[in-house]
Amino acid sequence: MKGDRVEIVVDAGDSTRTYEVVASRAGRRVETAVRRGVVEVSEVTRTGAVVRTARFMATRVLALVEQPVPRDEVDPSREAPESKGAREPRDTRGTQPQKEPQGRGGTP
Repeated sequence: MKGDRVEIVVDAGDSTRTYEVVASRAGRRVETAVRRGVVEVSEVTRTGAVVRTARFMATRVLALVEQPVPRDEVDPSREAPESKGAREPRDTRGTQPQKEPQGRGGTP
């Protein structure tokens, strides 16, 4: 999700270095994997295509912090709007089903 980020703290010998991988656009996410002594952090699209990848030797990684966007800070304009035609269900016991209108030009 846009805004999710992973912070990686790496031992650089005499000091530490901090790197960040951020989901920069809507629909992207950040995935983390540890394989064969390598820590891999990737920004991935909805379809699974990797946009960018950061790789570090696992022995040098001091901290790997995943920081998701708090759900209450999500842009409210991006939330699903309420349907204007939605109604509360009503009791239909004892009523006749309505016929659907016959339209012109439809398939026979």
